[in-house]
Amino acid sequence: MTDPHRPRTGVVTDGRYLDHTMGGFHVESPERLEAIYAMIEQEITFPLDHITPRPASREEILFVHTEEHFTILQQTAGREYIMLDPDTSTCAKSFDTALLAAGGAIEAADAVMLGDIESAFALIRPPGHHSEAARAMGFCLFNNIAVAAEHLLRVRGCRKILIVDWDLHHGNGTQHSFEHRPDVLYFSTHQFPHYPGTGRWSEKGQGEGKGFTLNVPLSPGKDDRDYRAVFRHILRPVCLAYEPDIILVSAGFDIHVNDPLGGMRVTDAGFGALARELMDMAEQTCGGKLLFVLEGGYNLIGQSRGVRHVLQQLAGEAMNPDIPADISPLLEQELQPGFRTIRENWDI
Repeated sequence: MTDPHRPRTGVVTDGRYLDHTMGGFHVESPERLEAIYAMIEQEITFPLDHITPRPASREEILFVHTEEHFTILQQTAGREYIMLDPDTSTCAKSFDTALLAAGGAIEAADAVMLGDIESAFALIRPPGHHSEAARAMGFCLFNNIAVAAEHLLRVRGCRKILIVDWDLHHGNGTQHSFEHRPDVLYFSTHQFPHYPGTGRWSEKGQGEGKGFTLNVPLSPGKDDRDYRAVFRHILRPVCLAYEPDIILVSAGFDIHVNDPLGGMRVTDAGFGALARELMDMAEQTCGGKLLFVLEGGYNLIGQSRGVRHVLQQLAGEAMNPDIPADISPLLEQELQPGFRTIRENWDI
């Protein structure tokens, strides 16, 4: 019997995630998590299960990354400033923080998969979805969600995992981690053209993984209705047909209308609507098992409010947002090439 007093959802939080910094003026700053953690302390009145992170092991990181990549990041430990690419650098504590981020995603995945809680949100940094097997890039050191997915497949016996990536930017690293295999279905909505330049309709997996990568590149200006329509009319039928064991979400809040790096128009409530769509899919396919992992988001107020709306939905503390899911004529015209591509493998 379910304990009515037990929290339905949990969060990974830890002050050590603030130790990583890439300079005083970098948008991927400790202040991102400080704002979210303050919001939780001051505004969340319902119970949350607090999941304690641990550093990922070398073996767990090597599920996804090369030994050379691990060694390069390990060698930055204790050194004040190392530039890895034009957008990405490390400080003395970045390596340890990155291990803790990947380990936090693993611990949250275990909590959901083992039934300790119904859902979780890993509020961690640095983000991960741009990190390739052998390269840090785009503010990302290790690919947190990919490491968590591999853990679930190798250790927890998952057969199929759906990864949904709604970040402003395409998750090139996550796509490339799984594009040759069918046991992970990667679905991404992202602004295009934009960094990192990948994520075209035509990128749909290779070999045995053909059809298990679904990209929905979107022009700027898409709002709550547009995103909910894509989730309802493209992602939902694919998810129901795929029947994953768990849904993982690369949750980037840089699609917020006020984000300084973005060009999308998603509001605070829009994130709640997307969470509700994913909850409905999870309930129909995998017993409600749903894990969110923080990626981007650089307007501190918008990001924090978006996280709050997601947590309210996960905890059953908010109504289904009154945001329509119909496809507007302009969106339908933009999606037509994609419908043809996706219908080669899926009935939508």
